[in-house]
Amino acid sequence: MKRHLLSVCLLIAVLGTFSIPARASGDVVQFGSTIHVPRDTSIHDAVCFFCDVDAQGSVDGDVVVFFGNIHIATNANHDVVNFFGNISADDNAHIGQDMVSMFGGIRLGEDVSVGQDLVAMFGNLRAGESVTVGGQRVVQPAWIFWGPLLFIALVVILVVHEVRNHRRRAYMRYPYPPRP
Repeated sequence: MKRHLLSVCLLIAVLGTFSIPARASGDVVQFGSTIHVPRDTSIHDAVCFFCDVDAQGSVDGDVVVFFGNIHIATNANHDVVNFFGNISADDNAHIGQDMVSMFGGIRLGEDVSVGQDLVAMFGNLRAGESVTVGGQRVVQPAWIFWGPLLFIALVVILVVHEVRNHRRRAYMRYPYPPRP
């Protein structure tokens, strides 16, 4: 049984060394490595986990990042979505559809255009007056999420502290430890 399990693990390890990055017709998917799109080049979709996307060139599809940052220098023709990171767009950049940031910030340069909705949930938005948004602009500051969470944490800490003090005072009433 152990020999069979060892051979299966070795087979998986050998096959894992021959794995290639996920690419499908211009899509780039990375885990832990920055996706860099050079100027005058384009990719279709960019998906990144625990890394950044630096798009100096064009992104024809979606840009999705988890736990990293997004930088758009020229244009992203579809959605730009970021979870737990920041989005920045240079001057005169264009986002074709929606721009969404959850638990992060958005910084937009001058004359940036967003085709549809701009959403910054539990983060901040820094945008100039010349930024145009085709749909709705929704900004929920971080304190709306972290404020109630901090209040609940403080209540739990206070309750635990009082329970410990009550037990300590009850223990100290005896001149000697109580019998088990």
